[in-house]
Amino acid sequence: MKILSFCHSSRASSPLPGFVVFFLICSVLKMESAKFTVIGPRDPVIAILSQEAVLPCHLSPRMSAANMELRWYRSQFASFVHLYRDGKDQYDGQMPEYWRRTELLKAGFTDGNVALKILNIRHSDEGQYHCFVQDDTFYEETILELRVAGLGSAPLISVEGHQDGGIRVVCRSAGWYPEPEVLWKNLNGRHLPSLCETKSQGDNNMFETETVIILTEHSNQNLSCCIRNIFLNQEKESAVYIADPFFPRVNSWMVALSVILVVLFGFIGHTVYLFKMKDKRDKEINLRDKEIRWRRSVAPIKKANVTLDPDTAHPKLVLSEDRKSVRCGDTRQDLPDNLERFDIDPCVLGCEGFTVGRHSWEVEVGGQGVWAVGVAGESVKRKGHISRNSEEGIWAVEQGWAGQFQALSSPVTSLPQRRVPSRIRVCLDCDWGQVTFFDAADEAPIFTFPPGSASGERIRPWVWVGWGSQLRLCP
Repeated sequence: MKILSFCHSSRASSPLPGFVVFFLICSVLKMESAKFTVIGPRDPVIAILSQEAVLPCHLSPRMSAANMELRWYRSQFASFVHLYRDGKDQYDGQMPEYWRRTELLKAGFTDGNVALKILNIRHSDEGQYHCFVQDDTFYEETILELRVAGLGSAPLISVEGHQDGGIRVVCRSAGWYPEPEVLWKNLNGRHLPSLCETKSQGDNNMFETETVIILTEHSNQNLSCCIRNIFLNQEKESAVYIADPFFPRVNSWMVALSVILVVLFGFIGHTVYLFKMKDKRDKEINLRDKEIRWRRSVAPIKKANVTLDPDTAHPKLVLSEDRKSVRCGDTRQDLPDNLERFDIDPCVLGCEGFTVGRHSWEVEVGGQGVWAVGVAGESVKRKGHISRNSEEGIWAVEQGWAGQFQALSSPVTSLPQRRVPSRIRVCLDCDWGQVTFFDAADEAPIFTFPPGSASGERIRPWVWVGWGSQLRLCP
């Protein structure tokens, strides 16, 4: 009885075997219920704009997914990117922005591959995606990230005059996403410091870059501009070599002569000043009389109704329907590369051409970018880089990248005393071969190319429109 009593007491006070059995049963049930896991890439998937991308996703262990529900979605389960159920694709309720742009790669279903292809990648496609798989009452999902990248245009390097004892070189490129890395490098690949760098994002979310470097003689005359997309780890590079004759030189005898002249003029300056004061009033009267006579001589000028010729417009230039306005767009348009069209510099000619008589028209300039307004000969160069000056057959005034206002003579004539006008009148005298520019606001002359400059061929209106500017031909 004691033994029986002892055994009975042991069973009642030791529940451990029951817990062990319960734990084993739960473990078995859990192992049975865990049918598969859904696996996606740990690193972000990189996609290129306008191309297609595949989002990988598969089941582990490998098993057929042909009879399962496969759902790809962003943040809301009900608003799906793509849905496969009951053995076919379901499009009712699909997010409108993915309509006709998604495809499940069903060839891999038997191996548990449920990857999704997205066509014509856009900026808005960037972000997280859920890969959700359900078999009867069991389901699993994983999350992966898609990053979008765009590879822009090859860098365009231009030499834009002298500055700080060297040559100002500018590198420009567009069509990058996300914001790219821009570097100047010498022949040995060593990075060079830039003077300034600007990056801007247009309405299409693409980035444009502009970086400036100052080159001095005998240092870094071989250099390249490199623009890199950090997501794609790809870059585009352009190189340039600046020859010695392009660098400004100061000879020692010129310095000495300058010092002597300064001392000399300082010594006789008082005398010169007295003579100038004496003649000042007479000169002002003569100048006023000359201006009156000159205005009378050019008064009978015929006002021309000028429109822009779309067959000559650079592919990045956007013309208005009435062909009176033009601006520089963000991307190149798909236009035929005919012989008349400018292909490098953003220029466009007027439809009208003149060989005889006097003609005038007005151009309204706007924006913060660069521009040039004037005339060009019919035979002006259309293909390749253009040297904007009178020797090239272009007679114009320009607002440059640094905000300077200048006439495109040869060499260039700076107009520092002039404020940049908002409306310019162009006067063409075909009989004299002369081009004159006025500030239309106050009739003040801006610059005159001498007689005989623009002669010998048909002359047409011409404009050069940089990014950020807009020009309009006034009625």
